[in-house]
Amino acid sequence: MKFQLKIWRQANASVAGKMVDYTIDGVNPDMSFLEMIDVLNEELIRKNDTPVAFDHDCREGICGMCSMYINGRAHGPQKATTTCQLMMRHFTDGETIYVEPFRAKAFPIIKDLVVDRSSFDRIQDVGGFVSVNTGQVKDANNLPVEKEKADMAMDAASCIGCGACVAACKNASAMLFVSAKVSQYALLPQGQPERKIRVQKMVAQMDAEGFGGCTNTGACEAECPKEISISNIARMNREYFSAGLLQD
Repeated sequence: MKFQLKIWRQANASVAGKMVDYTIDGVNPDMSFLEMIDVLNEELIRKNDTPVAFDHDCREGICGMCSMYINGRAHGPQKATTTCQLMMRHFTDGETIYVEPFRAKAFPIIKDLVVDRSSFDRIQDVGGFVSVNTGQVKDANNLPVEKEKADMAMDAASCIGCGACVAACKNASAMLFVSAKVSQYALLPQGQPERKIRVQKMVAQMDAEGFGGCTNTGACEAECPKEISISNIARMNREYFSAGLLQD
């Protein structure tokens, strides 16, 4: 397979970036998108050119590092698929592919396709954990959890923090991400002691990071590779409202 690539190149956050044209031939349709870029980078290195910088780690759809905007969509055209799991057979031979970094004020560009998503880490740091001392590890069956709530908590916990929800939202909102992290604890008995303060701190940090407000268009859910439901946003809003009413 042969492709025309238009890739965003930017040396660092202090300089202007631009789209640069590349042609790549002999692409195996069973290659992943990242493997295709690996091949391109090998060619660039042989030509003494600078390889394209991009984030990656597990390449198994788990870590969320491989965040790219491909042909105008976060992670590309395949639904419920991360960039690293996107195969080149999902594109047409001879197609022109546009590759850009995620665009958001809270995700400043580091280089080329790499953005700084540490804002997500800071949101989790302020409230995304259980700090109560529970003593030694208990047997899992000691604290029964309703199956429906356990399933919803597990679904929320599947969020990999890739930032596709932010990239897809016209306001660059992080509501889907934050609501998933709030929900995974709010639904479980282990998360109740800090339930009120957790949602308040995480929402405050989200606002401080410069993320926009929710647009209610559902674009975040549509582009999420783990199909996190926007029902979590409604739950977080209820949690936040209730926390305000119950303040001492």
